[in-house]
Amino acid sequence: MAGGGAWLGQVVAQPAAAPAAAEGAIGGLTTPPLYAPSGRRPKYRRATWSQQFQASHGWTPGGGGTASAQANDTSVFVRGTQSVRVTTNGTGKQSYVRKTGMDALNLTNKMIRLVFRVEEVTNLSKLVFYAGSGSLANHFSWTFHAHSKTAANYVQSGEWVTVHLQWADVTGAAGTYSLSASGTPSTKTGFTDLSFALYDNAGGPVTYHLQAVELIPDTASVFPKGVVSITFDDSHKSIHDLARPVMDQFGFPGTVYNIADAIGTGSFLKLGQMRSMQDFSGWEMAGHSYANATHTASYPKLTAEQADDDFRKLREWLVGNGFSSEHFAYPHGAFQKTSDGVPVDQIAGRHFTTARSIISETIESFAPAMPYRLKALTGINDGTGIGGTALSKVTGEGGRLDRCANSGDWLILCLHKIVEGAPATSTEIGKAGLTSLMKAIDDRDIPVLTVEEAMAHYK
Repeated sequence: MAGGGAWLGQVVAQPAAAPAAAEGAIGGLTTPPLYAPSGRRPKYRRATWSQQFQASHGWTPGGGGTASAQANDTSVFVRGTQSVRVTTNGTGKQSYVRKTGMDALNLTNKMIRLVFRVEEVTNLSKLVFYAGSGSLANHFSWTFHAHSKTAANYVQSGEWVTVHLQWADVTGAAGTYSLSASGTPSTKTGFTDLSFALYDNAGGPVTYHLQAVELIPDTASVFPKGVVSITFDDSHKSIHDLARPVMDQFGFPGTVYNIADAIGTGSFLKLGQMRSMQDFSGWEMAGHSYANATHTASYPKLTAEQADDDFRKLREWLVGNGFSSEHFAYPHGAFQKTSDGVPVDQIAGRHFTTARSIISETIESFAPAMPYRLKALTGINDGTGIGGTALSKVTGEGGRLDRCANSGDWLILCLHKIVEGAPATSTEIGKAGLTSLMKAIDDRDIPVLTVEEAMAHYK
């Protein structure tokens, strides 16, 4: 026993009321792909402390936003024989599952793993986790999901979701706790109170299930200053002509997510350039889509069969042209369901070992919580008034690089086109801005790995 009713030991997943797409073949796609993923990825990290919400767990559902709750719900679960079920009241107030007064926890070199499910996300606003003391008078908070009405969301309806929370992701502090200018917490020990909180958008109730709150080792002991992966989408020729020379100066490789049938046309990369970058600078040539039309539309606009066919052609094209990467990035970050209701990330898993999104609510981790929803920071640029992510938010004090270096995390950066002068859109970065970004990484002595290298590091 650990953590006041926590249940440790071997976990045997026994899903109940699982979505139909998770049962049997994926959307009826029964024919194995010619090039199936090898599955070379880090093993599941075992918890050092675990609360799985089985009998006598001692946590309490509540809050001004809660309408009803069942602390021992045996109808929907993915571990053991039960989970906690809560329904909000549609007022936008906090609804929570929490426990206070526990034996003090030490979160040094630890990250928090959450396993939960939201039945219908239409009225979901945000999810927050709190760790503190003094009945949470003192606490750190992680706002780890803010729901979007338009973009792809990490949390989707009726599915079990795993999230890793790291010290790089802390968004707030209260009471005697504080965060330094560089984002370093004032303490990582003495936590007696934990709370999982959900807020609806005041448009109606939300039902959610909490299955696990756990502590697992972070990777600071392996990568004390974190790891950065520099990725580029869309196969722009400027990646070879402008980005590569800058990155060669620092000895940094990149990962390019390619559109197969754009290669060799117009302003896109040529095969010889791709091979040169791979063979002489250590770059990774990964997949983005086979057809340019698919990239424009995005996979959720296709049927499951059409999406699977594009994935298959893409992987065959990569292998046939000497590119061994098993990694993929969703066009526009879209991995929602296909037009006939099959989750795109499940189809991606038939062909690739990981798939990258453009969600950046938290920094990615080793092992990734969900390898087919890798998180990445996109829109980084050195322009003015063009949107995206200002370069200073990455390189400045307390920015993403500082947080990565201070917490030993995996920061995946997503870039697109490089330009000689000032960028005109959020998908462009100037050569000067790119140079500044590379220097900031180098100054912090953060190692740079391709996605393939990062995933292969933990076998």
